[in-house]
Amino acid sequence: MKKIFLLCAIMFLLTGCSSVNNSSIDEIISNASDSRVKTLNTNRKGYRYYKPRGLTLKSSDNYNEVLTDGRYVYYLYVDIVSYFNKVNFSYKENPNAYYSKSLNFDGKLGYVEINNYKNNQYLIEIMYNYAKIEVIGYEQDIKNMMAYLMSIITSITYNDDIINNYLSSNEEKMDEEKFDIFEIVGSDNYLEFTTEEETNDGRHDPDYIK
Repeated sequence: MKKIFLLCAIMFLLTGCSSVNNSSIDEIISNASDSRVKTLNTNRKGYRYYKPRGLTLKSSDNYNEVLTDGRYVYYLYVDIVSYFNKVNFSYKENPNAYYSKSLNFDGKLGYVEINNYKNNQYLIEIMYNYAKIEVIGYEQDIKNMMAYLMSIITSITYNDDIINNYLSSNEEKMDEEKFDIFEIVGSDNYLEFTTEEETNDGRHDPDYIK
């Protein structure tokens, strides 16, 4: 019985990987928007999201999440201040990027942008629904990384009551910590911001991304 279960699990993983690799980036984005995850398995202060199987949580600090698939590190930041204030957002697609696309699902705006980083690696950044997620990896893994990124960021849902109470009681602190996700399109400033926070509390391994 265990052998049958293991075989089924292996076939599922192989089929899933094959499906992603045979899809275009546009198809991965479209599929994620059409089949957004209903099961939100990760709860945070004022928001929830889906953490896909295959990713483990490396560190968490309310509105900064660091996850890993064992090879790459994924940085998630949720901007509850911009969400609460309903900050307007616009994005102009970048013709010089490896990939650039604006997002608009159910009136929630964002973008996907992929740029050449260094050492033959690429920086993938996705901003959607007042959250941003980034990862650096090699070209052959872009589609698999995109599947993880889209699953996470399109699943984020907010709890207005909790956010309102939290911002009301922590107004001064949030003003000091605010980091505007709308001002960092096409750069790795956000990545440096989150890794600096982790370095300060001793949880980040600067050599982890390879």
